[in-house]
Amino acid sequence: MGINLGDELPNFEADTTIGHIKFHDWLNGSWAVLFSHPKDYTPVCTTELGRVVQLEGEFTKRGVKLIALSCDSVEDHHGWTKDIQSFSGTCGDFPYPIIADPKRTIAKSLGMIDPDELDTTGMPLTCRAVFVIGPDRRLKLSILYPATTGRNFAEILRAIDSLHLTARQKVATPVDWQQGDKAMVIPSLSAADAKALFPNMEVRAVPSGKEYLRFTPDY
Repeated sequence: MGINLGDELPNFEADTTIGHIKFHDWLNGSWAVLFSHPKDYTPVCTTELGRVVQLEGEFTKRGVKLIALSCDSVEDHHGWTKDIQSFSGTCGDFPYPIIADPKRTIAKSLGMIDPDELDTTGMPLTCRAVFVIGPDRRLKLSILYPATTGRNFAEILRAIDSLHLTARQKVATPVDWQQGDKAMVIPSLSAADAKALFPNMEVRAVPSGKEYLRFTPDY
């Protein structure tokens, strides 16, 4: 099982560090990042969730909710968050909920299981998945990392900036794009419509003579 780009996230119910939730109610028409980790009280996961704590204000500024998930219990999550905040140099209330999925029900339905990583009982653990979900509850971006590779959440923020821009404008973002860089006019837009929508558009000449490299300021 799993979920593909454009699919609606199921309205699963779960116990979390903020209590029992129904996912669609928690989402409440917002953008969100749902990200899983293999196991509490482990080194790479601690660095990752600590970095997300440090970046929480950047996600909030973009109108993005955060929610984590692993197969551990709510009790373990609560205890582990103290280690996360100690490592990340933060304090106060933990800024985002963590889902407990000990039976792997949610992880299996979303395709978050890593078959090569097992707990002491032989049960598979969750991989390092990242799902960016739009206000329409549909999956806009997914990335899966193995347990040995920690994620770069600055890249997740960059991708969210691109998703927000391309949801508003008929543009795409080129390689290594950062907020403020020039975007690219989508190929399906005619030359006349492109000039009308993007009066400062620049067309990059290429040997083929095809005018498909069309750059425009990031509005």
